[in-house]
Amino acid sequence: MRIKVDERIRTLIENGVKNRHRSMFVIVGDKSRDQIVNLHYMLSKSVVKSRPNVLWCYKNKLEISSHERKREKQIKKLMQRGLLDPEKVDAFSLFIKTGGITYCLYKDSERVLGQTFGMCILQDFESLTPNLLARTIETVEGGGLIVLLLRSLSSLTSLYTMVMDVHERFCTESHAQATGRFNERFLLSLGSCRACIVMDDELNILPISSHMRAITAAPVRDGSEGLSEAERNLADLKEQLKDDFPVGYLIKKCCTVDQGIAVSTFLDAILDKTLRSTVALLAARGRGKSAALGLAIAGAVAAGYSNIFVTAPGPENLKTLFEFICKGFDMLEYKEHSDYDVVKSTNPAFNKATIRINIYKQHRQTIQYIEPHEHQKISQAELLVVDEAAAIPLPVVKSLLGPYLVFLSSTVNGYEGTGRSLSLKLLQQLEDQSHTSTRSTEAAFSGRLFKKIELSEPIRYASGDPIESWLHALLCLDVTTSIPSISSPPDPNKCHLYYVNRDTLFSYHKDSEVFLQRMMALYVASHYKNSPNDLQLMADAPAHHLFVLVGPVDESQNHLPDILCVIQVCLEGQISRKSAIKSLSDGHRPAGDQIPWKICEEFQDTVFPSLSGARIVRIATHPAVMGLGYGSVAVEQLARYFEGQLSSLSEVDAEEGEDTPHVRVVEAAEASLLEEKIQPRTDLPPLFVRLHERRPEKLHYIGVSFGLTLDLFRFWRKHNFSPFFIGSVPSNVTGEHSCMVLKPLNNDDIETSGSDPMGFIRPFYQGFRHIFVRLLSTTFRQMEYKLAMSILDPKLNFSDLVDPALSSSNGFLISDPHLMMRLEAYVNNLVNYEKIDFCKNALACQYFEEKIPVTLSYAQASVLLCIGLQNKDVPYIEQEMKLEGQQILSLYLKIMRKFHKYLYGIATKEIDSNEPHLTDNIVMKPHDVSLEKDLDDAAKQVQDEMKAKLDGMLNPERLQKYAISDKEADFEKALQNGKISTSGIVSVKSTKSKIEKHGKQKETQVGEKKRNKHDHTTKSNKKRRS
Repeated sequence: MRIKVDERIRTLIENGVKNRHRSMFVIVGDKSRDQIVNLHYMLSKSVVKSRPNVLWCYKNKLEISSHERKREKQIKKLMQRGLLDPEKVDAFSLFIKTGGITYCLYKDSERVLGQTFGMCILQDFESLTPNLLARTIETVEGGGLIVLLLRSLSSLTSLYTMVMDVHERFCTESHAQATGRFNERFLLSLGSCRACIVMDDELNILPISSHMRAITAAPVRDGSEGLSEAERNLADLKEQLKDDFPVGYLIKKCCTVDQGIAVSTFLDAILDKTLRSTVALLAARGRGKSAALGLAIAGAVAAGYSNIFVTAPGPENLKTLFEFICKGFDMLEYKEHSDYDVVKSTNPAFNKATIRINIYKQHRQTIQYIEPHEHQKISQAELLVVDEAAAIPLPVVKSLLGPYLVFLSSTVNGYEGTGRSLSLKLLQQLEDQSHTSTRSTEAAFSGRLFKKIELSEPIRYASGDPIESWLHALLCLDVTTSIPSISSPPDPNKCHLYYVNRDTLFSYHKDSEVFLQRMMALYVASHYKNSPNDLQLMADAPAHHLFVLVGPVDESQNHLPDILCVIQVCLEGQISRKSAIKSLSDGHRPAGDQIPWKICEEFQDTVFPSLSGARIVRIATHPAVMGLGYGSVAVEQLARYFEGQLSSLSEVDAEEGEDTPHVRVVEAAEASLLEEKIQPRTDLPPLFVRLHERRPEKLHYIGVSFGLTLDLFRFWRKHNFSPFFIGSVPSNVTGEHSCMVLKPLNNDDIETSGSDPMGFIRPFYQGFRHIFVRLLSTTFRQMEYKLAMSILDPKLNFSDLVDPALSSSNGFLISDPHLMMRLEAYVNNLVNYEKIDFCKNALACQYFEEKIPVTLSYAQASVLLCIGLQNKDVPYIEQEMKLEGQQILSLYLKIMRKFHKYLYGIATKEIDSNEPHLTDNIVMKPHDVSLEKDLDDAAKQVQDEMKAKLDGMLNPERLQKYAISDKEADFEKALQNGKISTSGIVSVKSTKSKIEKHGKQKETQVGEKKRNKHDHTTKSNKKRRS
């Protein structure tokens, strides 16, 4: 049966085609799929060009298969079950068979980036996220349709309580009930969208779209009205450049002045041929970025570039780019097959996408697609083009940069969640380097030049598109203009932290929307990791809470105060020990509760997860007052609030029903869909709540998880947050290591020493520090020394230690004679510092663990960290520390001299302690006789002995044995006749008898014995005196 369609539906579609604006239809009902054919038919009748192509996105299962044979079987089954009208089978089958439909799973939606469709169908509403909503809607061209399919609902307000797929990730063991605040705001926003109609599956318009009652057909514009100002400016630009080659030919394909200027800027860099420029093209979706890049590449081929490489998250994202390369070739009169060939991919995963163009008109030239991680293949590149750079991890984009011309294209609104990462991180670095090279005459010839181009006028659809305005307001995408200026910043000490009620914030009231846009603007301006999904997390997650720091509020003035700082907090913990033990045994960590599960995983602790704590998810300060102390004041007041210092006892005992979802499902269900009126709630609590008026949660700690940078770490360290985990694998988005820090709160449940600011988290900090010191030589070898020193926070001054004792852990250093010998040789300048490489790590580890208590300066400790822990060579340290090599080696030598002195002193004490000692009762007294007198007495005694010995030898009695009688006859006889013999000896016989001789001999022997005895006594006396 044929039913007449409401004229307002046809009028909205035709007006969209005339004005090149998109239209949106939300169809409620189980048979909503049948109306897709009618909407597509009306769109086809309205457009002049070919049949609109369709993008169909779904979760995991299509009701009707895209495969022809499977589809026929499914249709038969549906007809047998009575779920399909036979009259509509042919129409829908014809719609499916005609082709032009691209099916895409929500999880694979990234592959549609850069493509354009005439119609987008979104089913499985419970699987939609803000990211998916923005990514898919922005692929629709002007005049196209967005169709959102909803299952049968008794009331539209039942969307408020619909369980979304993403809610499973938001819920934890202690916070298990999510609230659909985002769905409520989404539904209310549909009532204010000028190009949206909400209807049932019979095309009856629902009351929420009452604004469509006054819709009228847009007037048809003819050529007699003349050109608009933008069109005249574009025509003037084309006329001005028409004689320039190749820009004059290529700019004819440009649709806006911004795009024409972008193509001209690209070609200026190409014709410069210095190959040291980086040109970044930034714009929102639908501004013609890919088209401008394609035309610029065609100009590079005409300029003679041979090796051109293009990259993107996937080759399907380059469909528009390669299309406009071919259009540029047509303008330059290149003929396909004769001058160039287009090569399609044979990889099934790439879906026959273009991957290469070979040009051979002038000489061999190539435009080649490479995957982002294949940066090693582009060493011979002359031009590299990176499209959709925001969807590529930041470290990968950095690795693609090199000594060649680089063009970057990126979306700044952050649909992929990394747009701000590219703009805040990489582009800022490139701009700073360009300014440095421009100021320095030497670097001007070697540094890279950087140019940034921005496109504001849309091309995919006309300016003033109502769907774009609605989507940007709903997802807070274009909020950079929502930051109000602050003329006179208040005193930070007079500012106060307020709790924000999320029910009121997401109620879609006028003032609430203004305040929400300002909050998101601060997040976007301060953080690089922003995505529309963050909005749903803020709205629906049960454990999340919002706080704002504002100046003194004058209640007499009826306006919103300026937001100085925003803090988003997530409550964690209160996990049962049974769950913690099960998680450890299974090796699986549930979603949420990041800090408790990380402590449980890293330290095998099953008690800590049972504690309750808060994790600061994000903190953002107004850009105009950064660095003035507002962030510090907000963090301090937040800690005091959770410690109960801002609440009185009566207020702590009071029970409050905060964040209770006010859902009017029963009340709204009394009316049918055709009579139901959807309006913002009126029974809402105040948007702001003073902290002393709200009962704080009882917490044991506050933690933070963030991307590790020097400034951020020093900020949290200043507020007594201690690190306990640093990820070993850097983030794919930013290239930074994730860091988690903790701060204990005063709580009666845990007994701690009042003198220790770390409290019960000190064991975790010490365990982390012990591991981090040893990972500096491997995982964190490239970490900046200032950051590593801030993390370790070593004790440098040990002058308070009077007598440092020997540590049991460095005893092995002393017991190694080879180490001590090498160390002594180095400190005495006998060998080079390489000779002690084998022990530098051990010495550095012992020092940074405070087991070698030697006082060092900050520079000396930094050099020890770089050489001893990170194993960096001297040339690398020169660049990092800005010191000369000799200075570094001199500092290192001083360090080792101090270490050797300490270790040698400890070793000496150890040796002395092991030697035997004399008894203590011996008393040493001086001699009674002086040294000179003792020597004189000894000399006199020796002289007397020598004199007595000489007198004994000349005794006459001893000579009597040789006496002879004086008989001359005997002499004569002896002389042998008066002559002396030749020997000179005369022998005369003695006249003494033998008895006399014998007697004399005995007397002589007795005398000798007496003399010998006397000599022996004298010698004994000398020994005793000595």
